[in-house]
Amino acid sequence: MRLLKFECEGFRGLNDVVFEPGPGRNIIRGDNAQGKTTLLEAILFAATSKSHRTNVESDLLAQDAASFRLCALVQRSDRDVAVEANWYQGAKRFKVNGVAQLRVSEILGRIHVVLFSPEDVNLVKGGASQRRRFLDMELSQIHPGYLNALQQYRQVLRQRNELLRRPNPDIDLIAVWDEQLAQHGRTLIRGRAGFVHQLSGLTTEAYHRVADAETLTLAYRPSVPKDADLHDVLRRERPNDIRRRATQYGPHRDDLELLIADRPARTHASQGQQKTAALALKLAELELVKARIGEYPILMLDEVLAELDRARARRLFEAIPGAVQCMVTTTETSPEGGRFGADAMNFLIEGGRLEKIG
Repeated sequence: MRLLKFECEGFRGLNDVVFEPGPGRNIIRGDNAQGKTTLLEAILFAATSKSHRTNVESDLLAQDAASFRLCALVQRSDRDVAVEANWYQGAKRFKVNGVAQLRVSEILGRIHVVLFSPEDVNLVKGGASQRRRFLDMELSQIHPGYLNALQQYRQVLRQRNELLRRPNPDIDLIAVWDEQLAQHGRTLIRGRAGFVHQLSGLTTEAYHRVADAETLTLAYRPSVPKDADLHDVLRRERPNDIRRRATQYGPHRDDLELLIADRPARTHASQGQQKTAALALKLAELELVKARIGEYPILMLDEVLAELDRARARRLFEAIPGAVQCMVTTTETSPEGGRFGADAMNFLIEGGRLEKIG
């Protein structure tokens, strides 16, 4: 999969950007606060309808702009796909090959991207909610039906919790929500368990290639015991949920644990180890997506070299398959030295304006 052309109007600080990257490594250079990360964010939004930096979509508007428009032309192994994203007055609309999409979810899977940002270290050292978000975002792109089950689960969970907060909640109505919550929750649990099982071996291999030392493993930690049924647990825990006024068990309480040398990376790993672990997750995701769809997704690495020693940085780029189109941001403004490879294409971004250099 290759991004052929990307156009951006009215998005944050970008100044009517037209980006035509090469098929291999594309190095986006510039000082801080010039638009490097924003360019990757815009590509991610066109592919997933989401920003990795904010849930408030009005924050994505350029100053004094009323709307933004993003257009991505991608070459897939069997066809070209054009995705257009428009945002105006709180509503986002998408077109695929010129055809309006009735639901935002219909664009998922048209363009596959894997993004590493500095915030992704929180996948290792942050709270469980961030790891659940990672699982949900990745599964929504590659697992048919997962996104719908996730949306339904969240809606039912919200309604059940609202009922639990009432004085003397209706037990019969809680039982109805229990059945629906269990139905959608089982889909999420099965999807996550299978995804983590496949991802674990790939992550171990990727981490070893970059770190060349310790062993990294993954473990899915569902809040419901593996040998238990979610509906049975919800029914059994109903009195406790009523007392606490919240649903205590279900996929919304799951976690993904990362272990380095069999010790929790969240509490026992150095910053360099934690960043390497997060990168290994992304490299493993590349391989998993390829196995699912038959081609590599687009890889975007934002300020990836910070906190990595030279040896790990070198091994990281050696670990990226040559068939992967890669976008790398860096504050190194000079392309001299060939640090990213002699065939890399170089771009400079200043004040939101992008130009090819070298």
